[in-house]
Amino acid sequence: MIYNIHVGDHFYAGYNYTILDMAEVKIGNNCMIGPNVGIYTAGHSIEPKNRNKSGYAIPIHIGDDVWIGGSCTILPGITIGDNSIVAAGSVVTKDVPSNTIVAGNPAKVIKSI
Repeated sequence: MIYNIHVGDHFYAGYNYTILDMAEVKIGNNCMIGPNVGIYTAGHSIEPKNRNKSGYAIPIHIGDDVWIGGSCTILPGITIGDNSIVAAGSVVTKDVPSNTIVAGNPAKVIKSI
């Protein structure tokens, strides 16, 4: 049963697209997601003691008209604003403002649209 994944109209995802949905994932309308993209709501403590016995989950929100290139990683708690582009291979560790292009590891704003 899928209950934490909500996808808008006209959605496309490429081969080997993965969502770890321990928390809610909302994807807006007209979004394109390339192959080998991972969207991960779950994480673990950085403290070594009992790291493997507990974890956390934080929702991810992806706005309308977003394009996420192939082999990107979206970490827990991220919001990607409307009309934005995440360049291929990027690791998104912070929110992405609307109308921007981000790239890199960690992803940084490289251009406004």
